[in-house]
Amino acid sequence: MTQPHKPTGTQTAILMLEDGNVFYGKAFGKIGTTTGEICFNTGMTGYQEVFTDPSYTGQIVIMNNVHTGNYGTYEKDVESNSVKIKGLIGRNLEDRFSRYTADKSLQQYLEEQNIVSIEDVDTRALVAHVRTKGAMNCIISSEILDEAKLKEELAKVPSMEGLELASTVSTTEAFNMGDENSPVRIAVMDFGTKLNILQCMVDRGAYLKVFPAKTKIEELKAFNPAGYFISNGPGDPASMDYAIETVKAIINEKKPTFGICLGHQLLALANDINTFKMHHGHRGLNHPVKNLVTGLCEITTQNHGFGVDPEAVRKATNVEITHVNLNDDSIEGIRLKDRPAFSVQYHPESTPGPHDSRYLFDDFINMIKASLN
Repeated sequence: MTQPHKPTGTQTAILMLEDGNVFYGKAFGKIGTTTGEICFNTGMTGYQEVFTDPSYTGQIVIMNNVHTGNYGTYEKDVESNSVKIKGLIGRNLEDRFSRYTADKSLQQYLEEQNIVSIEDVDTRALVAHVRTKGAMNCIISSEILDEAKLKEELAKVPSMEGLELASTVSTTEAFNMGDENSPVRIAVMDFGTKLNILQCMVDRGAYLKVFPAKTKIEELKAFNPAGYFISNGPGDPASMDYAIETVKAIINEKKPTFGICLGHQLLALANDINTFKMHHGHRGLNHPVKNLVTGLCEITTQNHGFGVDPEAVRKATNVEITHVNLNDDSIEGIRLKDRPAFSVQYHPESTPGPHDSRYLFDDFINMIKASLN
């Protein structure tokens, strides 16, 4: 086992919320100051995949599980090329780990990735507060212990509502994955895609070309795709005029199209269905969803702070609701009646999480194959 990296010990850290609430704890990870929108994840495992998910860009994550870091970190347990969260909050952030394949402790990993964190916080109370009061900005510091100064710094942080972040995490250059001889050619719009989403399509025989967020439809068409994929990603979808325009052009191609999470929201916006900022979002591995087409239920992985307006969806003449959340009846899936396009709000690749929803990738690939015959 790798020797555990020495943690920061008893050094004090402060978490301050936008509403004035203050929590004191112990420093972990990098010593410094960080800001972002606070949110929480209810999953018990998969913390490294959570930390590297581009959809968490701009957010400080509370891990609701009591112990985080107890199986260390491993270079392959990632969803992108770096940690994307702005900060981490935990009850017990563990420096010692038990998994023999792990190559680093959580402390060493967060230090190397420049992630400021705080532990020894009553996360049960904190999560209950966020559930009640809603998402808000926060600041963590292990170097500034003056509450007045922290309040000044926190006031400078922009709201997530109206913030365009997808282009900041998208690939800067197009790249390919899969078998180049495959007829199942998929043009992927990368707004912050998770690696395992791409892998799920490659595993099913697809050949992908992954394009930067602001790629025009002409360049997508030059790849001669048999289908299009609209990825997940961070930020407010309503601020992404460039992406909405591209998605409109994509669905006008009348080729099989699949969207996940942010891609789901963009498909809705491209059909004049509004999105909205949720009270505190859905993030975890155990959200129950009902497939209205089959009548079956599935346990899903979710990570989103924006949603599709239920009333607007129900009034739309060309859109059908396919999935709903059984906790709050929010819209979890739609499909177009006049185009071969569909989307889901949750994450069927489920890394981490249950694999109940991976059939959606089969549906997409089969839709493409049927269109080629």
